[in-house]
Amino acid sequence: MAIIGHGIDAVEIDRIGRLLDRQGERFRERCFTEGERAYADSSRRSVEHYAARFAAKEAVMKALGTGWARGVGWTEIEVVREDSGRPGVRLSGVAAKIAGGLGIERWTLSLTHTGSIAVASAIAEGG
Repeated sequence: MAIIGHGIDAVEIDRIGRLLDRQGERFRERCFTEGERAYADSSRRSVEHYAARFAAKEAVMKALGTGWARGVGWTEIEVVREDSGRPGVRLSGVAAKIAGGLGIERWTLSLTHTGSIAVASAIAEGG
């Protein structure tokens, strides 16, 4: 498999915490899938999990070469847990169409967070 794209992003956890406090459910529903919300909300450290998923979505957008442009919605990029426990990427809608057009067949996603920063790296592979 060849690397088609790579994206990396870092997010301040406090920034996501402020968005969650100010916008609450509106922010959660606009940016995260039902599965992502259930996963993050099940943890005492939910803000860290939301921040890591937000960083992952931005990293995937960078790997797709779209950024926030070209009609990709936040919930079209979903961070899932594979059976092994490692994070994975599931795309739908416009994001899936763009990935298909680029020949992306597989994603490798890495997430990490400290008390203050969440970081994600997304590698798109294909062909």
